[in-house]
Amino acid sequence: MSVKEPAYEQSREPSGKERHATRGYAKGRARREEILRAAFRAFAEQGFRATSMREIAEMVGLSQAGLLHHFSSKEELLEEVLRLRDEEQTAFIERFFQEDSVDELGYLARLVEANSRQAGLVRLYTVLSGESVSPGHPAQPYFLERYAETRGRVEGHLRDARDQGRIDAGADLAAAASTIIAVMDGLQVQWLLDPAAVDMRSAFRTFLDSYLRGLAPRPSR
Repeated sequence: MSVKEPAYEQSREPSGKERHATRGYAKGRARREEILRAAFRAFAEQGFRATSMREIAEMVGLSQAGLLHHFSSKEELLEEVLRLRDEEQTAFIERFFQEDSVDELGYLARLVEANSRQAGLVRLYTVLSGESVSPGHPAQPYFLERYAETRGRVEGHLRDARDQGRIDAGADLAAAASTIIAVMDGLQVQWLLDPAAVDMRSAFRTFLDSYLRGLAPRPSR
């Protein structure tokens, strides 16, 4: 019985129409990236409310109608800017900690040091988080979730330290996490306003060392 040879698809060159579509897609992605970068700068400098779609369109040489072809609303653009911010911060932090080995609480101090090297990301976060406390602000759900996640992460570091006997068993870890985050954020504001006058890395390390001593186990009598 003869065996039928399997059929193989022959490779072919993409058609002119397909090449044109590929170039158009790449051009569209590049244009979206340009718009996102412009919106990132505008939101970081002026906030969401004070920035208009017309301003962003002018920054990239588009009409407002042309901008709306890529992003249907300012809210959609804000959502994408925050996504970009998260991606860039994650990538930066991963590179920053690549060769580091720090304990749970040392990580917090190193995180402040990392933030001191990415002023643009910190400014965007600070401006929009402050603005988001206004009722109905479109970034409010994002920051509610972000702060909940951050409190949980810091509380987890504190819990690990407590389990190692470095923090008193009766310490209120949720309150401690909120306090630590408040100091981190407050130092960021002062640093953004006057970086020459505020060394937030040193100030945070001093605070954290002192604060953790207050949470240490009490000596038994």
